Amino acid sequence: MIRDVLFPVIYGLVIFLAGMKLMETALSRLAGPLLAHAMDKATSTPLKGMTVSALLSALLQSSTAVTVLTIGMVNAGLLTYSRTLGIILGSNIGTCLTTELIGLNISGMAGPLLAGSLTLWAAGVMLGELLPGFRPAGRALRRAAEPLQFTSLALAGFALVLWGIAVMQSIGPALEASGLFRWFMAHAATSALWGLAAGACLTALLHSSAAVIGMAMGLAASGVMPPEIGIAIVLGANIGTCFTAVISAVGGSASGMFVALSHVILNVGGALLFLPFTAQLADLAAAFGGGSASQLAHAQTIFNVVCSLLALPLCYLPLWSRLEQRWQS
Repeated sequence: MIRDVLFPVIYGLVIFLAGMKLMETALSRLAGPLLAHAMDKATSTPLKGMTVSALLSALLQSSTAVTVLTIGMVNAGLLTYSRTLGIILGSNIGTCLTTELIGLNISGMAGPLLAGSLTLWAAGVMLGELLPGFRPAGRALRRAAEPLQFTSLALAGFALVLWGIAVMQSIGPALEASGLFRWFMAHAATSALWGLAAGACLTALLHSSAAVIGMAMGLAASGVMPPEIGIAIVLGANIGTCFTAVISAVGGSASGMFVALSHVILNVGGALLFLPFTAQLADLAAAFGGGSASQLAHAQTIFNVVCSLLALPLCYLPLWSRLEQRWQS
């Protein structure tokens, strides 16, 4: 039982996290230099900040990275607290891209995608190393080589994510037969708080909501977890993802800590608001089509989009500017 469940979970999770890290690092090298400049120029209104943050979080595949960077910029005095509110809302929307892609159930493409991306990376390395002496075409090709390398590495990371999900999905039959699973399901059936707590704790430990949601999607896809319980885990994962931001704000300025607390309030408040309606959320997500895994991905997107849109009007209150002036005085 332990061999059939624990080893695939650990093995699949390691592959998943390695893919996420590779994808995040490659995309950061592609977009990172533009990130601070874009945030500074595009946060004049909360709506602009939300839009830009959603795009950057989708590009970097990490809402935590965008939130932590925002806290750092606030602590450094490069952004005011009031201009970060839209960024917080947008980062939650942008991170849904990963789960939506996973929900397409294209894990069979992991092998060909990994092979193709590594071939593309090798071609980029060769362009960068073999063509510096050819002018002027050689210089142009060499300038294109580095973006090609990082793009191919990002694709390789996504292929590893798909592979890790496929490995974790293989535990379905063994887990369904275990007494531990029946015990968990019996408790979760009485209260969705069990699923919420599990999602929050696992995400805080792993520092990756995508990994926890990916595991829940794998269990839902294998038929051993009802979508309602999976959605409760998804809601909990959105709470647990705030942990890294809170840690990064400790010891910083009051504005930086308030950014982290705003993130916590948004995600905790939204999760508690949606928790009594997991069945209705499951039905709404099912209306968008796809299997059980896609249902969880759609629920994650609906949750984050609705919460951000509900909170957006509050970002325009003059209260935040007055608070900022009080901290600076």
